[in-house]
Amino acid sequence: MHLLLAPMEGLLDDVLRAVITPCGGYDYAVTEFARVSGTLLPERFFRRIAPELDNGSRTAGGTPVRVQLLGSDPACMADNAAQLARLAPAGIDLNFGCPAPTVNRHRGGAVLLDEPELVHAIVRAVCQATPAEVPVTAKMRLGVRDAGRAVECAQALADGGVAGIVIHARTKLDGYRPPAHWPWVGRVAEAVNVPVVANGEVWNAHDWQRCRAESGVGDVMLGRGAVADPFLARRLRAGQFEAPDAEMRAGEWEELRVMLGDFRQRVLRKVEPRHAPGRIKQWLNLLRRNYIQAERLFQQIRSLKTIVEIDCVFAATGIATAGIQVATPYARLQPMLRRAA
Repeated sequence: MHLLLAPMEGLLDDVLRAVITPCGGYDYAVTEFARVSGTLLPERFFRRIAPELDNGSRTAGGTPVRVQLLGSDPACMADNAAQLARLAPAGIDLNFGCPAPTVNRHRGGAVLLDEPELVHAIVRAVCQATPAEVPVTAKMRLGVRDAGRAVECAQALADGGVAGIVIHARTKLDGYRPPAHWPWVGRVAEAVNVPVVANGEVWNAHDWQRCRAESGVGDVMLGRGAVADPFLARRLRAGQFEAPDAEMRAGEWEELRVMLGDFRQRVLRKVEPRHAPGRIKQWLNLLRRNYIQAERLFQQIRSLKTIVEIDCVFAATGIATAGIQVATPYARLQPMLRRAA
């Protein structure tokens, strides 16, 4: 079985990948998409999306990272894939699954599933421009409005040369509304000669078991479920399929407190302090699905607007708030935070 960590625009970036993947369990992760729209992206652009490229294309926890491209022009996609390949990524993934209206209006993501011939042309051009040692995979949905062309699109991907396909088991119009239509993943898998991975609405071990049973495929990509439960992949690897009891969750929360401190520090290295509260609340909002401690912490900070205020709460709950150099004037507030703690 393979477990993959999904790309999630605005959520699962290099910061959260670095914090989650050391928990173990993932065969590889995929970045958020790099939008290709008529120009050759510079190497620094790829390094910004995937700083792991400077670490052998691996996260701090050692998980390989594949970089995702999104676009509709075969020649331009091929040129950018060749440029990216020179940075030795663990792989290149192609996005045919993003349901965002802004992306779709510019002929990108899931909307391309209405054009299987174009999908094939993009994949073929990218595969021809990419060295054999860099695997090319693709992620798709079941279709735009319905699953009527799902098999045709998957065959276009496979015939174009991809080494594997991840299928998010919903259409573009479904967005992220449950349920995920896992049986459709199996129908598609039967029609192509490359490995197929199921994705969508897997929040816990029970969902993972049902997904594999209903789809008939053994490999699963985790997205929001991995963010809401960072230890899910580790437990699946260990064969722990029962729902964690309160004692196990308490032990995991002790690990999570360290991870939250690490996350805070990494966020502050990447964004201005005024943007950090939103990122912290975003993760806690998902964690509270599984951890009562996260629920309590979220309620304590949900109305706070500055990292200074949040740090005071973190310090009072044993979450590290030191160990990072940040730009002034925030740096001048550190003594005050230590006194407040």
